[in-house]
Amino acid sequence: MTDIPRMRYAPTMAEKDFLEELIEEGTKRNPNFREMVDAAQERRRLLRELATKREKAGITQKDVAAAMKTSQSAVARMERGEIDAKLSTVERYAAAIGHRVEWRVKRG
Repeated sequence: MTDIPRMRYAPTMAEKDFLEELIEEGTKRNPNFREMVDAAQERRRLLRELATKREKAGITQKDVAAAMKTSQSAVARMERGEIDAKLSTVERYAAAIGHRVEWRVKRG
């Protein structure tokens, strides 16, 4: 199992103003918004790691799509981070390439 460190969202200086403003607005509506952004970033990082494993194993997006009963374009969007994949979808992707995801709950 690859240990996945908790990543905090850390914008660059060029994007900080706009993104921080969006996060502040979201946090006004939902106090957990920043943590939700962090969790989404973690899922994207995990999907990038899985996509790298897929490529190294010589498995195509089309093969993954067939195993997941979805389209190749949906797999491509997920790998590019264009969708916020649910945990169950990440697990199905991992299984399609012969891996398993282990989730841990940690105190913030």
